Amino acid sequence: MTTSYPESNGFSAASAPPPGCPAHGLGSTGPQRLYGPEAGDAPRALYAKLREAHGPVAPVLLPGDVPAWLVLGHRENLDVMRTPSLFSCDSRIWNVQLTADSPLLPLTAWQRLIVFADGEEHARLRSAVTDSLDELNRHGIRRHVVRYTHQLIDGFAPTGRVDLVADFAEQLSSLVLARQFGIREQDALILGTAVRDMVKGSPSALQSNQFVVTVMTDLVKRKKDKPGKDFASSLLHHQSQLTDDEVTEHLRHAIVAAHENTTNLIGNTLRVVLTDRRFRSNLSGGSMTLPDALEQVMWDAPPLAVVPNRWATGDTLLGGQQIRKGDMVMLGLAAGNVDPEIRPDLTTPVHGNRSHLAFSGGPHECPGQDIGRAISDTGIDTLLARVPDLELAVAEPELTETASLVSSRLDGLPATFKPQRPHTSDEKTAGTGTAASQAQPLPAATLPAAAGEPATSGPRRPWWRRFLKGRAR
Repeated sequence: MTTSYPESNGFSAASAPPPGCPAHGLGSTGPQRLYGPEAGDAPRALYAKLREAHGPVAPVLLPGDVPAWLVLGHRENLDVMRTPSLFSCDSRIWNVQLTADSPLLPLTAWQRLIVFADGEEHARLRSAVTDSLDELNRHGIRRHVVRYTHQLIDGFAPTGRVDLVADFAEQLSSLVLARQFGIREQDALILGTAVRDMVKGSPSALQSNQFVVTVMTDLVKRKKDKPGKDFASSLLHHQSQLTDDEVTEHLRHAIVAAHENTTNLIGNTLRVVLTDRRFRSNLSGGSMTLPDALEQVMWDAPPLAVVPNRWATGDTLLGGQQIRKGDMVMLGLAAGNVDPEIRPDLTTPVHGNRSHLAFSGGPHECPGQDIGRAISDTGIDTLLARVPDLELAVAEPELTETASLVSSRLDGLPATFKPQRPHTSDEKTAGTGTAASQAQPLPAATLPAAAGEPATSGPRRPWWRRFLKGRAR
């Protein structure tokens, strides 16, 4: 499950780039800022500009003018992914000292996690994660996706209107993943909302993160006493003997990565279905399968665009650039997917081709990619079969995205269709009976007040504390 990161805004000043870092000595073709107005709103245009000026590896500046290298070439990305001896995931070797309020800290601060480990420690942690994922019932996952999809559709079917991001993609991902993790169903949607709030980097992001940690800590305690056939239980009882803290942190990391990326994959795919008639006709006509469609989307709009967690272990040459020991080298997943060397014509379909970089590669390749595919594939297939007349409710230019340093998130995907009566078939609604009624966006009043908003009378408690108190009754 590829790492997911919070928004990078409210940038603060960082220390000046040390000698030898990519921000020095480049003159008029110096590093490009990857944030603010200078970055622009068209990632592909930015990648092309950087590629023309610097080749397959380009110097860039991160928030606080922190220097880094962005890998643009497909082959060069694979070189970095596959050679941990040259490009480590251990951020403790970074030659930049961040300020305490740097927005890069949540992305890069070293933790005892699989994404910051190399060698034997990485092998130990990864075996626990991959073995635990392998124990999940793949057929069971698809059954849960079908059931929850029908329940969610029942929630909006009578209205003839739906936001396919907020009312479908986010909630389907939350419900299915929670079940696989061993999280109680009544916690699933509120947990999903907290994850998205945390990743978005909103004023309540820290509170949301604390809520996620609280839920995972509670999950570990429950599964130690009463294990089940779920991801949390398997991690706790794996032969690698992870500590409780290691299990909690890996559960938090995994739910954030899985939920954010699965939601983005579903949303991006449905966007193409609703806006590209040729794409939709190929899909409905049988010339392209839905798994093929997902692969095409992962080439053109991968859920995660940039992974900023590689550091050079020594001086080396990459893509014609001299990389110094301790330099940050960022994987450009989206940029590598549009590398002219492998895709000279971006209009040519590449569905069915899995050599994209959406799930990274090498020893850190996403271990849960088949689960994300299964949720997206089955959920979209069930949705389109049940509501085949979905149409975009706004003009395509009105669709907006929230961009961060590492990804772009579709803000909404409003659609209309002919209203339907909810299904009453036991086969389609058996098992929970409550997901559809729960599947509503979290009321704004339950979120903490943003900075600058008028305070309510008396002390305001974090929304997740109020939720936990209610859940304990």
